[in-house]
Amino acid sequence: VPGLNQSARADEYPQHSLYLPDYYLAKSPVTRAQYAAFVRATDYRQPTRRHNGQPATDKQDHPVIYVSWDDAVAYCQWLSEGTRLVYRLPTEAEWEKAARGTDGRIYPWGNHWDTTRCNTPENGINNTTPVAAYPDGASPNGLLDMVGNVWEWCATKWGNTYPYNVGQDEWCGAYLQGDVSRAVRGGSFYDYSSYARCASRWFEPHWFKGKEVGFRVVLAAP
Repeated sequence: VPGLNQSARADEYPQHSLYLPDYYLAKSPVTRAQYAAFVRATDYRQPTRRHNGQPATDKQDHPVIYVSWDDAVAYCQWLSEGTRLVYRLPTEAEWEKAARGTDGRIYPWGNHWDTTRCNTPENGINNTTPVAAYPDGASPNGLLDMVGNVWEWCATKWGNTYPYNVGQDEWCGAYLQGDVSRAVRGGSFYDYSSYARCASRWFEPHWFKGKEVGFRVVLAAP
């Protein structure tokens, strides 16, 4: 809705339609408790910046943070091996469709900003919140925290050019060498409402770990 979305930036245009195969996106970001199960099972490194290397034991229903794109891919691989299903990170296109539905809305709940529906600095919390804290901010498909709380890693290699090319822009493989940047979506508690939009795009190097970045997983449909 270009005429209505005054916060849109150049890397979000032109608007265009895509057809995507069926997929299942997790209802919420991966929580600290869920990621801790992965760490215990694999002896993988802890998602923490504390000097003693000890994991946080509180806020287990909050999204896991301080995880790189590589860490998120490793989690998906572990989950796939344990379930014999194919879990991975969502592509940008999959993420955006899940966030806004098919009617081109600006926010998951509609076209008008509402501070009470997600965790952004306008709320003054300045930290993560439980993944189920904002049920009224759900997307048309019932997904939570699609905007606000934490940015979410996508499988897609970052690029500033649209229109989006399904298949060509989706580097869904595992670890890559060099400073390869990946798309992140959704804004966070650290970024104001202009970023908490379904079409808002940003990027980070694949090795980046931040207090405002987490992820959710996607399962390909049979």
